[in-house]
Amino acid sequence: MAEVKTRGTGEVKHRADRATLSLTYRARAADRTKATEALNAKVGPVEQLLERSGVRIRSRDLFVHDTWNGRRRSGAEAEQRYEVRIADFDVLQELVAELVASEPAWLSGPSWELKDRAAATREAQNLAVMDARDRAEGYAAALGARLARLVRIEDEAAGGFDEMAPRLAHGMPGGAEGAPNLGELRMEPEQVSVRVNCVAVWDLVS
Repeated sequence: MAEVKTRGTGEVKHRADRATLSLTYRARAADRTKATEALNAKVGPVEQLLERSGVRIRSRDLFVHDTWNGRRRSGAEAEQRYEVRIADFDVLQELVAELVASEPAWLSGPSWELKDRAAATREAQNLAVMDARDRAEGYAAALGARLARLVRIEDEAAGGFDEMAPRLAHGMPGGAEGAPNLGELRMEPEQVSVRVNCVAVWDLVS
C-alpha cells in the first residue's frame, strides 16, 4: 500500500506572564573566610530587596575559591549567584532598578516565560498535526487518492523562544547612589513563542 509522509508545524504566541533575572555578587579579600564575610555583608540588603510579594528566589549558588597571580596565591574570592522569578510585573521595573543600584557583578534579564508552557505546547501540537494532515490530503488529492489510517507520527525538536525580549546586562563596578531610571529600557512583557514540528505517515487508498 502506498504511503504519504508529511511534516507539520504549529506555533502559538502568548504574552509572557513570568520573568526571570540572573544575578551574581562577588567579594574579594586576603583569605576565603574574609571574602565570605564581605560577600555576606553585600548580599544582606539584596535578600531584603527580594523579600516581596510576587518575587521568588529559585536558586542560590555559593562559590568560594582562592585567586592566583600566575603560580602565586593572591587572595580569595566569594561569589553568590541568584536566579529570581518574578510573577508580579507591577514590581519588575522598580526591582530591577534597585538591584542594579546594589552593584552586582552581573545582572541579566528579564527572560520572559509562560507559567503554563505545557498548555501552549498542546496548542502548537494540535496545529502541527492539522498542518501535516492538510499537506497529506493535498498530496492524496493530487494523486486521485485519499488518506486512510495514520501509520505513525513522530515529534521533531523545535523549541521556543522569547520574541523581541530585551535583555539588561549590568556588570560594571562602581558606587552609584540611588536606583537608576530604567524608563526607556522597555520592561514590558513580550510575546513568547512555542513551536512544534511533527512528521506523520498515512496510508493512501484509491
